[in-house]
Amino acid sequence: MQRLGILLSGRGSNFLAIAEAIRTGRLAGAEIAVVVSNLPAAAGIEAARGLDLPAVAIPSAGRKRAEHDAEVVASLRRHRVDLVCLAGYMRILSPEFVRAFPNRILNIHPSLLPAFPGLDAQSQALEYGAKVAGCTVHFVDEEMDHGAIVLQSVVPVLDEDSVETLSARILEQEHIAYPEAIARVLSGEFHLSGRRYIHRGRQT
Repeated sequence: MQRLGILLSGRGSNFLAIAEAIRTGRLAGAEIAVVVSNLPAAAGIEAARGLDLPAVAIPSAGRKRAEHDAEVVASLRRHRVDLVCLAGYMRILSPEFVRAFPNRILNIHPSLLPAFPGLDAQSQALEYGAKVAGCTVHFVDEEMDHGAIVLQSVVPVLDEDSVETLSARILEQEHIAYPEAIARVLSGEFHLSGRRYIHRGRQT
């Protein structure tokens, strides 16, 4: 059984999608070892406790990034985490954090990277006049929204879309894409060639 560490800062909808995929067998061979938040009041922490999962709040406010990240890394190691999954974790990881889990940190971003990195990706897509948007699951490296792409899901941008409606449709796809990407990575049936993620198993 491979152990996931979930990092979140908000409501944790992607965390809950991962938990549901594990419960229903869509994400087999995995368990959530710990849920960590930098915000003690994050709804996702309460949701984790409601599911009887280990949940840890490690406040980041007023602390140096390296110091906070070292405490998070120590918690993940205590829980023997194999793969770290960022699920709405609103912090940029320090280089030391990334090096602690080489090619073992995943993030999901609400755009088709490399388009529209950073905050408010859905708003960026609308302002730019993009005809398609979507989400990207990628490995985390030392640059923001930059690591090798595991999986992308495309969502059309409708003429009548607002930030809210587009965000909602992208989020639906995130909940499907993230567990699938985690399953692919945990399978070990891939290799990285430069920036390219190459999956050796059957893709669905």
